[in-house]
Amino acid sequence: MGGEIRDGLAELKEQLRRLRAERRLSMAGLELRAGLGHTTASGALNGPTVPSEATVVALARALGTDASPLLELRRKALPTAAVRTVVSRDADAGGDAQFEERYRQYVEQRHGQLSVVGLDLSRPDRVCWPLDAAYLSLELSAPIPVGRAGDGLPASAELRLGTPGGEVRVERAEQALAGLRRVLVRGLAGGGKTTLLQWLAVAIARGDLPTELAHVEGCVPFVLPLRTLVRRGALPGPQDYLEAVGCPLQGAQPSGWADRVLSTGRGVLLIDGLDEVPQTQRAQARQWLRELLAAYPQAVYLMTTRPSAVPEGWLADCEFSELTVRAMSTRDVAVFVTRWHAAAAVATDTEQERTHLAALETELKDTVRFQRDLARLTTTPLLCALVCALHRDRRGHLPHGRMELYEAALSMLMVRRDRERDIGAPEGLVLTEHQSIQLLQRLAYWLIRNGQTEMDHETAHALIDDALPAMPQVACQSDAAGVLDHLLARSGVLRAPAADTIDFVHRTFQDYLGAKAAVEARDIPLLVRQAHDDQWEDVLRMAVAHARPHERVTLLRRLITRGDRALRHRARLHLLAAACLEHATEIDPDVRQEVEQRAAALVPPRSEGEASALAAVGPVILGLLPGPDRLEEDEAEAVIRTAEIIGGDAALTVIKKFRTSTQARWALTNAWNSFDSHDYAREVLAHIPCDFPVTVRSPEQLAELHSLQTGQVAFLGNFTAEEMMAPLGPQDLHDLNINRNFELRELDFLRPYTALVRLGLLKCPNIVDLALLADLSSLVTLTLADCDAVRIDDLEALNRLQSLSLNMELPHPNVGALPVSADLTTLDLGTATCRSLTLDGIARWPNLRRLDLSGPIGGLSHAAKLLELEDLILLGDACLSMLEELPPVPQVNELWRGSWRDGDDLSLLPTKLPGLRKLTVCAFTPDRPVDLTPLRGMTDLAIRIQGTAPVLGTEHFPTDAVVRAPRPRVGTRQRGRTLAECGLLP
Repeated sequence: MGGEIRDGLAELKEQLRRLRAERRLSMAGLELRAGLGHTTASGALNGPTVPSEATVVALARALGTDASPLLELRRKALPTAAVRTVVSRDADAGGDAQFEERYRQYVEQRHGQLSVVGLDLSRPDRVCWPLDAAYLSLELSAPIPVGRAGDGLPASAELRLGTPGGEVRVERAEQALAGLRRVLVRGLAGGGKTTLLQWLAVAIARGDLPTELAHVEGCVPFVLPLRTLVRRGALPGPQDYLEAVGCPLQGAQPSGWADRVLSTGRGVLLIDGLDEVPQTQRAQARQWLRELLAAYPQAVYLMTTRPSAVPEGWLADCEFSELTVRAMSTRDVAVFVTRWHAAAAVATDTEQERTHLAALETELKDTVRFQRDLARLTTTPLLCALVCALHRDRRGHLPHGRMELYEAALSMLMVRRDRERDIGAPEGLVLTEHQSIQLLQRLAYWLIRNGQTEMDHETAHALIDDALPAMPQVACQSDAAGVLDHLLARSGVLRAPAADTIDFVHRTFQDYLGAKAAVEARDIPLLVRQAHDDQWEDVLRMAVAHARPHERVTLLRRLITRGDRALRHRARLHLLAAACLEHATEIDPDVRQEVEQRAAALVPPRSEGEASALAAVGPVILGLLPGPDRLEEDEAEAVIRTAEIIGGDAALTVIKKFRTSTQARWALTNAWNSFDSHDYAREVLAHIPCDFPVTVRSPEQLAELHSLQTGQVAFLGNFTAEEMMAPLGPQDLHDLNINRNFELRELDFLRPYTALVRLGLLKCPNIVDLALLADLSSLVTLTLADCDAVRIDDLEALNRLQSLSLNMELPHPNVGALPVSADLTTLDLGTATCRSLTLDGIARWPNLRRLDLSGPIGGLSHAAKLLELEDLILLGDACLSMLEELPPVPQVNELWRGSWRDGDDLSLLPTKLPGLRKLTVCAFTPDRPVDLTPLRGMTDLAIRIQGTAPVLGTEHFPTDAVVRAPRPRVGTRQRGRTLAECGLLP
């Protein structure tokens, strides 16, 4: 049997390693995709123990394969009941082993379901789901003693700034608990403490533990919820544990079994909810624990509590380590949402509902990412589950203003959660929900008004003491100190991060409650005065939601009026007013129109400059950025650029709207570098419907390249030939650029890529031999820039080339001497090349249709011999005065002036380029106007001015003959303002 288990485990790990190799994923890339820590992922592929089911599912998803075969291999690798009996060899032969196996099965069934209380849902089956599918390993932190930061830090851990000023070690739960036998875990209401104990109990019972927790392998778990035990009076001894928690097997328990388990060190006591013991009984609970420690020092103890229930170091003298559950990360939230919906799908009966759940999952992830206040709210499993449940129950429609969501969350945290878990009054004090909110909003508003995120106990006592005379039902139960202790222990939204400070667990709750207090205090002038401060941004939005209709009108009118007068803050104030409309369930139509008109002067952006300026306003702008419908291409590009500059999950949600649009493909792919490589590739690039260019700058992006269906790839950096080509099929790649690669020396790796049409080598100084390129029959475009070692004579064999771009010093006097036998249609000469030769001999390419020049070059008059020449491009230092040496060239119908310089004028164009039909001028310097007057006789000319420079002489042309990019804003009084007037530019 043991050999079969080992074979099954070896096959599972071999399969995982093979899949990773096939996908060409580094361990770091695999861990990132799977959302697993290094130790967990490495152990799953190479460790001596069976990985958990959740780990296998996560790895299968990351590897893009079906999890079922892997889970079957895992099942074969699990120890059977007979093997587990061997683990229990210390058990009494008279029946302990048989009972222990029954008890393990009971624990697995009893705690294998997760229940979330406080959810007001229409069906009770929606409050439970399988632990395997839903459990999420959260992060735990432990303080590091001063002067010892980094000493012996595990590879899986991170150092982060902690409170009140030291550093903390942060690891996933299984890693943080590794080797510990006495632990106190602190965490907020709904933070996942109870779920952690459930997971440990089930994993121990199954013998299904990660490598890190090998020290409890073969042990027996006892789950002891203190809120249940204290109702019995005296806390139970080991022989009464099963009866105390209502286990039906308590009557079959062999005499002395629990004592034998604990005394041999095989017992794990999972003691949940120290904070749920009434204060008058906590000393008794501590004494009960001390007696257990004295009687069973070899057993494992894990206790949980809310942060403020017991002081720091409460069990330090008993050698307990203290860990704190950290808020869920963005990735944790995404994983939780996925698992919640997967678990809900298991419970449903119809394929239609499962399909609907999959759509809800995607939609909710986008919503949480996009709405910052919602993202800040979903930082614990409880609140995440609340959001998931409300989203499903309302068929994908969370409350529009989210105020109802906050109300539901506050209600659950402050009242319903304790009520539904049948927790009475541990502090001897009972407050209604309304009373709690009235007190909490006083504290929240004081913090907001004073620009603070925390207050001392003395200030909190004083604020509550001031409120008690008006609240006799509360005052008769306790003084201010007692009320504050109750709010800290039971409200779920207030905490004490240090011994003498108090703050709110979620900034969202502070803003919500503080805004409510501000409206009730009629402090609208104060709100408007502080509106330019981004710390007040959410307070303003919440205040609009709390306000009555006439108060909303006053607040919004004062906000836009202040914006009209305050040049410096105009953009922020006007955009904030527009963002507030989302929270205004009822608003005067005239006021709405005023607000929308001012926002229309700023959104959508139309240029890089406008995008940068809008991004400077901050994330508030994201909610106002439109999707691709009815946008011009310059607007679409600028919207994407704005979101890219801001960054973050909410910005990614904005960009996702454009992934199936035909516009702004370059902007979409260029933004990859500003987001998580895997997320952006999976959620944006993989959905672009046709071929698109993509630039790979990092190993993480390289790992995603195999999943992208594109034949246009650029590599930026020192990638090896093997790394670049492994994800690219020989018949799929048609456009390749290699840039800034200082290690690459040979091009032999391109031999199989016979479909390659365009190749660019830029700043690859060690490339010498180009002869291989002659074998690539499809290659028609070649770019060489700063490749000084390349053997230029190899170009002679490339007789199929149509387009050649060169930017390097060349040992030739003129283009006629270049070793190029192909019949070129496009020639692009960069700055360095223009310095080293002339255009003498250019007539050797009679079919040349486009000539690009980036600097002054001799012999421009020879270009007149090119009878097929249509496009002339003057970039960089190639100024318009160069045209003086040209005879009239009527065949040129398009001119591009890439950089408008001092001294440039257009007076040469009518005589030198009499056939010109299209002119583009790039002019971004406001003090260098472009005067079109010399062209007034060319009435058929289409002119495009890119940039912000003033343009003169437009009156000589038809209305639609001169196009500006970005296009000027005209229409309303507000639309007619310049960006500087709108406060977007200095």
